[in-house]
Parts: sequence; C-alpha cells; structure tokens
Amino acid sequence: MDIDQIIRNRRSIFPKQYNEKPVSKTIIKKILENANWAPTHRLTQPWRFKVVQGDAKNRLGIFLSNTYTDITSDKDFSPFKYEKILNNCTSSSVIIAICMQRDPKERIPEWEEVAATAMAVQNMWLTCSANEVGCYWSSPKLIEYVGDFFDFEEGEQCLGFFYLGNYDKSGSEVSKRDAIDSKVEWME
Repeated sequence: MDIDQIIRNRRSIFPKQYNEKPVSKTIIKKILENANWAPTHRLTQPWRFKVVQGDAKNRLGIFLSNTYTDITSDKDFSPFKYEKILNNCTSSSVIIAICMQRDPKERIPEWEEVAATAMAVQNMWLTCSANEVGCYWSSPKLIEYVGDFFDFEEGEQCLGFFYLGNYDKSGSEVSKRDAIDSKVEWME
C-alpha cells in the first residue's frame, strides 16, 4: 500500500472485533519502533510505552474494572461498562499503555510533548493499518488512577491505552470525511 491508502484505511477497530489470533512480537516491535520516529521538538522524545500482554492483561482488566466500581456511585454504576472494561482487556492480544515523560527541564510547553506523543501513536496506528492489525486508542477517566498499577518515573503520565488485535475483515471498516475544501481557507 502507498502512504495515501494507508492513511485512508486507518480505522478504530475495537477489542470486541478482535479474533483469537495473537499479534506477533515482530509486529509489536515494528509498531513501537515506528512510534519512536515521530516528530519531537528539541528531541525530548516524550513517548513512553508499557506493553501489557498475557496474564498482565487480565490483571489490568481487573484493576480497571475494580477502580471503576470504586469511583462510581451506585446510581451511576453500569454493569455494561464494567463488563466492557474487562472485555477490552481480555479480548485484546496486546495493550500498550501510552505514556508521556515530561521534559524535566520543561524546555518546551507540555502541549508540545502531548502532541509529539500523539504523533507517535499516529505512527503506531498507521503501522497497524499497513499490517492489517486492529487497534484502538482509548483515554478513559480511569487513566487518572493507573499510577496504582504501573510504576511511573517522576513526570511520567498515562495518556491512554492502545488496544491491539487481529480481526476478520468485513468491509465495514469504511469511513468518510467531509470535503477538505470546507476546512481550508486559502490566503494570498
């Protein structure tokens, strides 16, 4: 595929769509290596990743669902959401915690490091698209609490989870965009 096609084929493929076939370690390493080539102001390279697989996925699912229970009032509690949290973890072949390490010297604004990390994730997403691996970036409120699950360095924070899994292509992964002309102002 050429880059235009890879970009246009990029989709959110959700954990409930994943099949049992594991994503190979070779592909996971390629995804992470391509993330490492994202643009980064002053070469702070703020992206950090925690690869969660095997039994650690189940532990993460239990931690997140229990945390959801703990922080949710009885009247707002949703058994559906509780199960979805668990199933997202168990249905995924791999979960990558997307983290950002703030430059200790704060030489650039924090938003630029968040943006650089997001560009690293875009590289991951495009790599998944090129290799026909399903993926989905989720940033639930629960990421505020994952410091109790992961060991973070000083200044490191979680920006979400990148769920990965192989899936059976159905053709329903088609998306559309409004015409670019409606979003561009040309000035001369």
